[in-house]
Amino acid sequence: MGLNEDLGRRLRALRREQGLSLSELSRRSRVGKGTLSELESGLRNPTLETLYALATALGHPLSAVLSDPAPEGGAGSGAAFPGVSGTGVTATLLERHEDAAAVTDVFRVTIRAGATQESAAHVPGTEESLMVLTGTAVVGPPHDTRTVGPGDSARWRADAPHLYSAPDGDVHGILFVRYPSAVRGGGGPGQ
Repeated sequence: MGLNEDLGRRLRALRREQGLSLSELSRRSRVGKGTLSELESGLRNPTLETLYALATALGHPLSAVLSDPAPEGGAGSGAAFPGVSGTGVTATLLERHEDAAAVTDVFRVTIRAGATQESAAHVPGTEESLMVLTGTAVVGPPHDTRTVGPGDSARWRADAPHLYSAPDGDVHGILFVRYPSAVRGGGGPGQ
């Protein structure tokens, strides 16, 4: 099975677990029904924005769509999915760690030079932190951005719109996305 087929299988399983039709998930995520059908069939390459919209609508961390679940109380590799790109960010899932308090996704990210990617709010209680390896990033909520250089990090609430920008050249870093433990149960927004 190919990568798109694996991703489609996981999307379909998460949707069916919640008893949602394609139409209902389309409405909740604001992703077109045709696009969703093609993703579930493994016929379409997803964008980072689309996958986050679907994962958020399903009330799951992004890693639930990108990789099979980690064993209870442990870490799982995200190596099954090599990376997904959005408007300005490419993210590769390195690890998913799950315990009683939270699910933490760890990504290797590249923010492209001159790009700004706006990210919609994730599930309530989600936080992100970025450790910059090279370059200078501008990250966080639009009204409270932080400028972060090599060796520095920034943390912000990700349950509100936020952005990533690389004004002076490519930025390479490690992004931690921490979801509250309630997310594992699939109780997403509007449910």
